Order: sequence, then structure tokens, then C-alpha cells
Amino acid sequence: MPDQDSDSAWFLAQFKPNSHAIAARNLARQRFRTFLPLHEETRRARGRFVTQLRPLFPGYIFVALDLAQGGWQKVNSTQGVTRLVSLGKTPNRVPDALVDQLMRRCDSDGKLLPSAAFSPGDKVVLTGGPFADFVATVESIAPERRVYVLLDLMGTATRVAVSAAHLQSV
Repeated sequence: MPDQDSDSAWFLAQFKPNSHAIAARNLARQRFRTFLPLHEETRRARGRFVTQLRPLFPGYIFVALDLAQGGWQKVNSTQGVTRLVSLGKTPNRVPDALVDQLMRRCDSDGKLLPSAAFSPGDKVVLTGGPFADFVATVESIAPERRVYVLLDLMGTATRVAVSAAHLQSV
């Protein structure tokens, strides 16, 4: 089952816990075309904030297959993959428009790009730094792409400067 052609469609494969890199690598070795959208996630670990690239859809990777050509069963036996998502004996197709839209919002490595436009008054979630997962309101946007947001900290609106890359629309 070499390279995918125009008859291929996108399907969803479930991978084993914390095995997204293993699943993607082994599917690529078998020459399956895959798409694994990633986003930056900041977590606290051992008293420090650590930012990592994590799958946008935890536990799932998109795989392009041509069911008419056969060979899709190989995906189920790929190291790191649990199974293709299906309702019955054949895998369920993912709408091409959904995958195309996701691909447009990602860079060449599959990393989700930040939302292009924020405007004053927008509600946003901080995705990085010590205020990760806080909801804030955009106050203003400086020319150097620094965004000033207002955080509600202990009943007081506090102005914080944040990179646009660490914001996500609510």
C-alpha cells in the first residue's frame, strides 16, 4: 500500500496512551499518509511550568486510506495504534472538509497556529505561562504582536502582556 492517491479518504485511528509519536512514525514507515494536529500545552511539573506539544485530539491520528485498494487492516496491527475507528466491519470516513480546515490552521509540522485576529473585548484563554488556562479579556494589541489582556485576579482586573501565540479564542 504505497503512497496515497486521489482516491484516498481520511479515517481516524486510535493510538495507545502517550504513543502518538510511535504511531505516526510506524504508519509513515508503512507509507501511510498521516495528519496529527498538535498544540502547545503548559503544565506544572515538579514545581516548574513545562510547555509541550500535545495532540489536539488526545488519542487519535488521521490516516489517509483507499479502502478499495485494501490493506487498511495493516493500520490495526501497527505498533502504537490500537485500532481504526469504525461502526461495524469497515472504518468510518472523516469528512475531507474537516481535515482540510484543520490542515490550513496548522504549520508543516502539524502545530496549530495561533488565531490570526484578536480584537479588544474578545474573551481568550491563556495557553502558556504561569496563567495557563485562565480566561481573560483582550484590552489592546501592540504593533509587535504583544497582546494586553485583563485578568480577574482576586476580584481585581490586572493588565498582563502576553504573546499572541499563547492565546486561544473562547
